[in-house]
Amino acid sequence: MSGFDAFTALLDYPVHVVTAAAGEDRAGCLVGFAGQCSIEPPRFTVWISKANHTYAVASRATVLAVHALPRRRHDLAELFGGRTGDEVDKFASVAWTPGPGGVPVLTDAAAWFAGHIRDRADWGDHVGFLLDPITAGAGAGGDPRALSFRDVQDIDAGHPA
Repeated sequence: MSGFDAFTALLDYPVHVVTAAAGEDRAGCLVGFAGQCSIEPPRFTVWISKANHTYAVASRATVLAVHALPRRRHDLAELFGGRTGDEVDKFASVAWTPGPGGVPVLTDAAAWFAGHIRDRADWGDHVGFLLDPITAGAGAGGDPRALSFRDVQDIDAGHPA
């Protein structure tokens, strides 16, 4: 294990489901690389793998939605992280509503926000999407702890990078 691998092995950070819509196409995936990157103005960046079906839709989208999942919803992480939109309509089996720009908003998320895509940056095998938050919502309560990277290590990627 390299020094950098040893460093990252100590980390445990929230995972998110990112959804996108472009025309009639909808997509969503589980992302492990995401975070707030500015306080004023508020900004958030999500990194999406180029190998992922969601990347193709997000590349044509103007808005993305970012969802924090409650710990009890490992099933949503499994669906969005372990299945590929190339083979299955992930939205056929989950509750969602259309958000700004038609982006799917997952009803069972602990919290979510939608943001305009302000910029994109190619940083290797992932592309960063810089988001300007435009609207947000919260789930019905319950466990306030978000699903984390350690919680989903058992999921085999639907589209391995």
